[in-house]
Amino acid sequence: MDILAGTPDQAEPAPLDDVDRHIIAELTRDGRMSVTQVAQNVHISRAHAYTRIARLTSDGVLTKFTALVDPIKAGLKSSAYVTLKVSQHSWRELREELKAIPEVHHIALVGGDFDVILLVRAIDNTDLRRVIFDQLQSMPGVLDTQTFLVFEDVDTR
Repeated sequence: MDILAGTPDQAEPAPLDDVDRHIIAELTRDGRMSVTQVAQNVHISRAHAYTRIARLTSDGVLTKFTALVDPIKAGLKSSAYVTLKVSQHSWRELREELKAIPEVHHIALVGGDFDVILLVRAIDNTDLRRVIFDQLQSMPGVLDTQTFLVFEDVDTR
């Protein structure tokens, strides 16, 4: 299911072999790695690596190549996970509103004691408070929020 689109993904998962998984691991570790370097690390030809990467991209396995940003060095000194309880049938509209908030870095529709969990990054606690109190809590369909401050980020990728 494409969580942000809110519709089930009709396609079957792409069949992946060990070479595909190794290519994915290399590009996850360094998205700027050249095809030549990927080929060397995976022990395949450059042409084979190029073909595999192109297929993984066209099959939607690789969706984008992006930079990971250190939030502190980027001036985002305050982070929190914010959970939302939302009214039934409000997800689609709410999702679009949440995507429009620049401080919201991740959105997940989940099951459990709450419905949505967000990763919110802000320049400081005052800005974080503004996002939570003025933007998130005032959205139609948001019934309740709970905030969990992040004291330390560890990226495992």
